Amino acid sequence: MKKLPLGIGTAVTFVAFATAISFVSTRSATAVPSYARQTGLPCSGCHYDPPELNPAGRLFKLLGYVQKSDDTQSIQLDGTTKGAPLDLLKTLPLAVMVETSYTSLNSPEPTTQNGNFEFPQDISLFLSGAWTSNIGSFLQVTYDTQDDHFGIDNTDVRFAVPTKLDGKNLVYGLDFNNNPTVEDLWNSTPAWGFPWVQSDFAPTPAAVPIIDGSLAQDVAGFGGYTMWNNHVYLDVTAYTSAHAGNPQPNAGTGYSYNIRNAAPYWRLAYQGHTTLTQYEIGTYGMHMHSSPNTVLGSENDYTDFAFDTQIDRTMFRSDILSFRGNFIRENSDLLADVDQGLAAQGGHHLNTATANVEYHFGNKYNGTAGWFNTSGTSDQTLYAPASVSGSANGSPKSEGYILNLSYWPWQNMQIAAQYTGYTRFNGGSTNYDGFNRNASANNTFYLDMKFLF
Repeated sequence: MKKLPLGIGTAVTFVAFATAISFVSTRSATAVPSYARQTGLPCSGCHYDPPELNPAGRLFKLLGYVQKSDDTQSIQLDGTTKGAPLDLLKTLPLAVMVETSYTSLNSPEPTTQNGNFEFPQDISLFLSGAWTSNIGSFLQVTYDTQDDHFGIDNTDVRFAVPTKLDGKNLVYGLDFNNNPTVEDLWNSTPAWGFPWVQSDFAPTPAAVPIIDGSLAQDVAGFGGYTMWNNHVYLDVTAYTSAHAGNPQPNAGTGYSYNIRNAAPYWRLAYQGHTTLTQYEIGTYGMHMHSSPNTVLGSENDYTDFAFDTQIDRTMFRSDILSFRGNFIRENSDLLADVDQGLAAQGGHHLNTATANVEYHFGNKYNGTAGWFNTSGTSDQTLYAPASVSGSANGSPKSEGYILNLSYWPWQNMQIAAQYTGYTRFNGGSTNYDGFNRNASANNTFYLDMKFLF
């Protein structure tokens, strides 16, 4: 019998324990199929409903996506004093996602057609699974119909080591990624948060904190993380600009954000559980010096502080009731924007709050109701009047709700219907843009279908 590489025996014990807990208390659905092929588990082994991770899924990610089943075909060789070991999957961990959608606004954007069908909306290729004993990945490349080309999407590559400290389980590791919060284990932070599906062209509010997707796929991050006793999680990562498709070295031309030196990101969370409930409460944030369209001269300073929570409770043996909340406070000094005529004043703040509650009927149906609110400093230069996308009064205030129903006829196929309603958009309810458009005109009905194989 071959010995498992260092740390893997402990990892298998961790994952088997968490998986057993999840099967007792949860039912769930689809994941990246290459993980299912690697682990020998159904998609529901790691998800309530994608991309929502259950305890086993969070542990699988924490441990670097490397868990294998006894039936996983791999090439293995034990190491010697002078010979490096080998632990390699016999087949590449590849998967594909095809997504198609229909979007209709309450009122069409001026001079455009309403009721638009995209086939496909996206096609994604995944390199997702174990690279070796302690290294694995979630790596996504996506074809976007709007841009008509493939581009890098969410990417997370992890090196993880499970061990013990004072008799308690300890996992530590290194992480490479391209989107702040994509490395997170919970679905209360932006990268993997609600809504699970979204139109790629329906109007959305103009004001967004930098940590909420503004840097997605435009940065490179490297950091370290640890989980102690399966309760306390800490992650520290440094990000720098890595404009895909832009010549290197970076001159910053044409980009709103050019990180000067490095931008630190931090994450601290505590998770626990009772017989029927899994819960998490945490904080995260980021500090960034940046300049628009250049890497020289004056800088904008951003500091984001955030708090989040997630509660998942088992109901009637196979149903799950989930609650998630998130609050982000962004303080900024936009000196570079003022110098370039992009803002009227330096000091700004932005507050965003979201909350949603979801009920999973087994692993086949789920319904979610969400609320969102954005408020902050008014600036008629930064938030200028413009048809549909602008603000007549310079306010970033937006508020509304999202209703979603999803059906999973198979664990690798989702059909979703979603309605987004706005009570306020870019500072107003009526004539918010200065061109006689009301907030409710952007209310969006969205149908989406995804198939993964």
